[in-house]
Amino acid sequence: MKLLSTLALLSSAASLASALKFDLHAHPAGHPQRCIRNFAAKDTLVVVTAIVGGSKGDGQKVNIHIKDAVGNEYGKPKDVAGETRMAFTAHADAAFDVCFENIVSNHRGSQQLSRSVELDVDIGADARDWSAIQAAEKLKPVEIELRRIEELVGEIVSEMEYLRTREQKLRDTNESTNERVKWFAFTTIGTLIGLGAWQVIYLRSYFRSKHLI
Repeated sequence: MKLLSTLALLSSAASLASALKFDLHAHPAGHPQRCIRNFAAKDTLVVVTAIVGGSKGDGQKVNIHIKDAVGNEYGKPKDVAGETRMAFTAHADAAFDVCFENIVSNHRGSQQLSRSVELDVDIGADARDWSAIQAAEKLKPVEIELRRIEELVGEIVSEMEYLRTREQKLRDTNESTNERVKWFAFTTIGTLIGLGAWQVIYLRSYFRSKHLI
């Protein structure tokens, strides 16, 4: 039970750490977006929850764009205010960005307009609705907690396996590069020795033809 409590505490702390609060200043259209990056493995469930302050018609227009590093797009809600929740399944092992832009539409005077944003990104087991699963399968609190922790551990094992595979590929690439560099160095040395020998033979032949040696 002590181990269970520790794992639950750590997983809860990780969930809380994923929340991010910031102020999004309004700018004219075309200003660079503000992006927050995360990583998700292929076929992993991701739930993005954004709570945007203010209200529509206040002279600001907040747009959200979710995309990954390989070109997949997962949502582009426009003119959001209040709570917005978007769920998607990652199409590839890649980093994904949640980008915000705040476009000023009615800038009065020199006052700097802004909207507050609270962003929460849940990935994998954290993204599932465990309350609904508990109610549907009639599980006890301890059972649902054990199941959640089991999925979290499974994700950690998968992540470690992914990192091991990447490390192996990088090691193979490094060894292959070292092998090619070694043979290139041997070839270069052989070529230089051959050129040096040819120059010596050529010069000796030249000097003999001139009766200098």
